[in-house]
Amino acid sequence: MDIVVENIYLLVIVTLISVLQNAFFANKVEQECKAPNAHNTSAFERVSCANRNCMDVYPTFLAVMWCAGLCLNQAPAAFAGIIYIVVRHKYFVGYMGQTSQSTPGFLFGKRILSFLFLMCVVGIFNYLLVRYYGSNYREYVDIITKASSALLLLP
Repeated sequence: MDIVVENIYLLVIVTLISVLQNAFFANKVEQECKAPNAHNTSAFERVSCANRNCMDVYPTFLAVMWCAGLCLNQAPAAFAGIIYIVVRHKYFVGYMGQTSQSTPGFLFGKRILSFLFLMCVVGIFNYLLVRYYGSNYREYVDIITKASSALLLLP
């Protein structure tokens, strides 16, 4: 049991933080919904649309973060997950202002999802190399992944 938890605890923490963020987004929609004439305002439309957009991508985010963490390394996957949560918050807040303010968050989020997807592919490829050819490149891949995860911070 402890070995399993050691391999996933960072992913669990990031997942729980993302759940709290979803609750925050839902609360914002509820606040706008309770405002007088809420359904006729552009503020309600923007917050509702931002929430919907975030929820549309949420399953993809969870899937690639968990696959990357399990197939390759949980630390860079969790780091990318935290960065994604921050970027998703920037997107949400930007969308509530003017939709053009949300574009940087959207583009940065796509880059993080691509990084996590690439981690998944590399992890699966390394597993296949070990299984069918006996060549294990995990140590090298881990070093490259940890180093390249820092590049996610570049705008």
